[in-house]
Amino acid sequence: MAFEALDELLVESLPLPIGGTLYTVPAPTAEVGLRTQALINAAAVAADGGKVDEQVLGDAAERDLYRDVLGTAHDQMVADGVPWPALKHAALTSMVWIAQDKGAAERFWNAAGDPSRLAPNRAARRQSDAASTTRSRGSSSGTSTRPAPTRAKPKGKRKT
Repeated sequence: MAFEALDELLVESLPLPIGGTLYTVPAPTAEVGLRTQALINAAAVAADGGKVDEQVLGDAAERDLYRDVLGTAHDQMVADGVPWPALKHAALTSMVWIAQDKGAAERFWNAAGDPSRLAPNRAARRQSDAASTTRSRGSSSGTSTRPAPTRAKPKGKRKT
C-alpha cells in the first residue's frame, strides 16, 4: 500500500454563511497556521495571568491577521460590503478553526462569539458526561443470585 497524495485526502475549507452568501475560507498556509497557533497560545497565557512573549504578540499585530486567516474570502467579503462585525466574527471563527477544529469553530460561530452562549452547552455536556460515568446501583428488586446466609443457632441449653 502506498501513501496517497495528501492534498487529495485533505480538502479543508471553512464555509461561512453571511448575508445570504456562502464564503469559503481556504485552509491557511503553514506559516499562517503556526502564527495563529502561537498567537492563540499567547492570548491564553495572558488570560491566565502568565508572562506573554511580547514578540509573538508584536509580530501578529504587525501583520494583517484577519486577511491572512480568511484568505481569499477576505477580499470577497470586502468587495461585497460585508459589515465589520461580520468580517471580524468570520476572522475569529477562522482562528478557532485553525487553532482547534471545525467543531469548535462551528460552536463559536453559532454562539456569535459570546462565551455566555457557549456556557449552557458546556454545562449540558458536563451533566451528560457525569450521568454516563455515574455507576448504576444494583437491582433493588430484592432478588439475588447469591444464596441467603444461614443463621447460626444460638448456643445454650437445649430444652428437652
